[in-house]
Amino acid sequence: MTDPQRVNIGEQHPAAYKTLIALSAEVEKAAAAAGLDPLLVELLRIRTSQINGCAFCLRMHTHDALKKGENPDRIAVLPAWAETGYFTDTDRAALRLTEAITRVPDGHVSDEDFNAAAAILTADQISAVAWLATVMNAFNRVAITSRYPVGS
Repeated sequence: MTDPQRVNIGEQHPAAYKTLIALSAEVEKAAAAAGLDPLLVELLRIRTSQINGCAFCLRMHTHDALKKGENPDRIAVLPAWAETGYFTDTDRAALRLTEAITRVPDGHVSDEDFNAAAAILTADQISAVAWLATVMNAFNRVAITSRYPVGS
């Protein structure tokens, strides 16, 4: 599946890629300061990558979540989070908002989705979730465009 003609855009413009990494680190600090659980942060990254079909990021963040102690059952049912009892109200609000942001081409972030998040999350948490989704979508696009290798 790897095409030797593909350009690794992170390597082609390393300063831009390093800036994205620095932004990601800043967003992770903001998420922690807003009181978001580090396991939820990884789940939001995984869910974004599932929607975008980014195998590289899925593998990386699933490994990260498991290392941090995430329950494999929650990862397994993540695409159907709304149908399970595995997730708290905070998790659900953050997942719903993350999905809406990731699916902007399907109708933007509706008032319904935003208001559902705002009913549970603080303004700092909403902002952190939005930034997490924004950065993860960017990383997904870098990896997918560059066709980062996954597996053999």
